[in-house]
Amino acid sequence: MAIEYLKRGKSDADRAEDDAKTRAVVEATLKDIETRGDVAVRELSEKFDNYSPASFRLSQDQIEDLISQLSDRELADIKFAQEQVRNFAQAQRDSMLDIEVETLPGVILGHKNIPVQSVGCYVPGGKFPMVASAHMSVATASVAGVPRIIACTPPFQGKPNPAVIAAMHLGGAHEIYVMGGIQAIGAMALGTQTINPVHMLVGPGNAFVAEAKRQLFGRVGIDLFAGPTETMVIADETAADAELCATDLLGQAEHGYNSPCVLLTNSRKLAEETLAEVDRLLDILPTADTAKVSWAEYGEVIVCETYDEMLKVADDIASEHVQVMTDRDDWFLENMTCYGALFLGARTNVSNGDKVIGTNHTLPTKKAGRYTGGLWVGKYLKTHSYQKVLTDEAATLIGEYGSRLCMLEGFVGHAEQCNVRVRRYGGINVPYGKAAPYRDAAE
Repeated sequence: MAIEYLKRGKSDADRAEDDAKTRAVVEATLKDIETRGDVAVRELSEKFDNYSPASFRLSQDQIEDLISQLSDRELADIKFAQEQVRNFAQAQRDSMLDIEVETLPGVILGHKNIPVQSVGCYVPGGKFPMVASAHMSVATASVAGVPRIIACTPPFQGKPNPAVIAAMHLGGAHEIYVMGGIQAIGAMALGTQTINPVHMLVGPGNAFVAEAKRQLFGRVGIDLFAGPTETMVIADETAADAELCATDLLGQAEHGYNSPCVLLTNSRKLAEETLAEVDRLLDILPTADTAKVSWAEYGEVIVCETYDEMLKVADDIASEHVQVMTDRDDWFLENMTCYGALFLGARTNVSNGDKVIGTNHTLPTKKAGRYTGGLWVGKYLKTHSYQKVLTDEAATLIGEYGSRLCMLEGFVGHAEQCNVRVRRYGGINVPYGKAAPYRDAAE
C-alpha cells in the first residue's frame, strides 16, 4: 500500500493525555453534583456561564416571551427544519413493527416497542446556539412517544437563546432548563432537589459533555458517544476541486478547537491544492480563530493510490461525517461499514444533515461508528419480548425439552419450573429433581 500523510494532526498519545485530564474533571464534578445537588449546579453555572437565575427551569411565560422575540421568517425556518426531521423520524418509526408469531402450536412469541419513559436532551449552545440539535433530540423523542422529555441548553451570551428555546418548545419538550456542560448532564441523570432524574440522556456536546455521558452510562441509558464533531472528505479529481474540499473541511472545523477534519484522496494534486485553499479560506473565514486551531492540531491530508486503500483508511478512521465526492459514490455507500453518516455527491454536504435535510445529526465519534449508528427514533424505543403458552400440549412439549436442557446445565430449580408444568398439564410423573423422560414424538 502507498498511503502518504501530507499533514498529520495531534498524536494518539497527546489525544489520550487530553482525554485523561477531561476524565478526572468530569468524575469530580459529577460526584459533587450527586452530593450537593442544586447548590453544586448553581455554583458551576456561575463559574462557567456567569449565569444564576432565580430558577433554571423556564416558565411558560418566559418561553412564550422568548419565542415572541423571533421574526415570522425565523419561526417558519425552524418549523420547516423540524418538519423534515419529524417526517423522516416518523418513516423510521413506521418501519419498526410489533410482532406476534405462533412458533409451535399453542406457543406465542412476540415483541413490543415501548418508548423510554423519560429522556434528557442536551442541546449545546455556549459557543454557537445549536438550534438544530433541539430538532434532532427533542422532536425525534416526541415522534417516538416519550412521555417526559426535558431539555437543557447553556445560556448564550448570558441569557437564554430565543431560537434554541423555540426549537425545544416546538419540538415537544415538557421541561426546559437553561444550564450547560457537566452540570446539565449531571442534573438530568442524577437528579437534584428540584429536577427528577431521567432514564436516558441524548444529544451531542463538547469533550466534557461526552465524557459525562460515558461515566453515567449504566446508571442511565445514552444514545451514543457524540463528542466534538469530526468530518472526512473522500474526494477525487473527477467530482471535486480544492474549493469544495476546503470548504467542507473548514465548515466542521469551526465547531470547536478539537474537531478532526480529514481529506482522503487518490490525487496528490487535489491534496496540495486543498492545503493551499484551506490557508486562503482561513484568512477570510469569520470563525477562523476556532477553525484554525482545529485544522492545525486535528487536520489531516491523506493520499492513497487506489480506491480500495481509501476505503480501508476511511473505515479505520470511522469518522462521524463522511462527505464523498468521487466517480463512484454509490460504491462507497455499498462498501463502507464504519462511519456516522454519509453525504454522497457534490450537491450535498454535512451542513444539510446538520441543519435541515431530515436525517439526524447526532452521530458517533471517536470510532464509535464501528459499533453503533447515530441517534434516531429507534434509540428511544426498547424492544421487549413476551411469550404465551396456550395449550396443555404445548406446555408439556416445551416443559419436557426445558427440563432436560436445565438438567444438562445443572440447574435443578430451573428444571422443576418445567417439571411442574409437565406433571400438571401433561399428566406425566417426573420425579422431583429429575429430568423429564424422552418421549418419541409419535407418542
